[in-house]
Amino acid sequence: MQRHRFDFTVLDETDTYLVVDKPAPLQIHPSKPRDAGLTLWDGLRHLLCFELSNGGQISIINRLDRETSGLVLVAKTSATARRFGKAMLRRQIHKSYLALVHGWPAWEDLTEMSPILRAGDVQDSPIYVKQIVHENGQACHSEFRVRQRFEHRGEPFALVEATPHSGRMHQLRVHLSHNGHPVVGDKLYGTDETLYLAIVGQGWTAELASKLLMPRQALHSHQLKLEDEYGTLSWSAPLPQDMSDFIIQG
Repeated sequence: MQRHRFDFTVLDETDTYLVVDKPAPLQIHPSKPRDAGLTLWDGLRHLLCFELSNGGQISIINRLDRETSGLVLVAKTSATARRFGKAMLRRQIHKSYLALVHGWPAWEDLTEMSPILRAGDVQDSPIYVKQIVHENGQACHSEFRVRQRFEHRGEPFALVEATPHSGRMHQLRVHLSHNGHPVVGDKLYGTDETLYLAIVGQGWTAELASKLLMPRQALHSHQLKLEDEYGTLSWSAPLPQDMSDFIIQG
């Protein structure tokens, strides 16, 4: 296991791919000029400079929000990128996340099939990217399992394993919020969406910290498994320190 100077950890590497554990809030790709040199993409270019100079490439297969930590699969050759890309399209790459959520769910296991669409398509919404459960939305399938119930500052919380079986934007966060258990630190689907607008407008403040409890959404890409005609590959990433501390320091 190798810690890189961009603060991601290499969990597995071969001649054709590598798997990294991305911390939050490291961004995957630059989206603005000021992001240049500060993203996972930049770190990978530095790490794989020898491969790139000898005809290799960097293809990031699964993308995570900057506030989501965990496993990212990266192809180093065009053939492997094609293999992994086809596996994604054929749903042969299976993902599992861990999330800290508000409250103690009344269920141990939950299958959620509620459809999702962009909120602004059916109602006024000040946040363009926000998604909601709606009967006119696209089919969506998530599964949840409670891994642990605990208290933090005298309030109930739970560690939940979350598995998406479809690829809708923000689906795990939307489905958890829809069921009354938003992800801790979620500025968009948490207890108050105005917190998202406040952060955009004024940045992080002590008041926001007290309301959100964590500076990022407590969602972690925990397991990846690829099953195709070439074989089976699987990886796991441990719960990150900030989420572990939230449980321990209850």
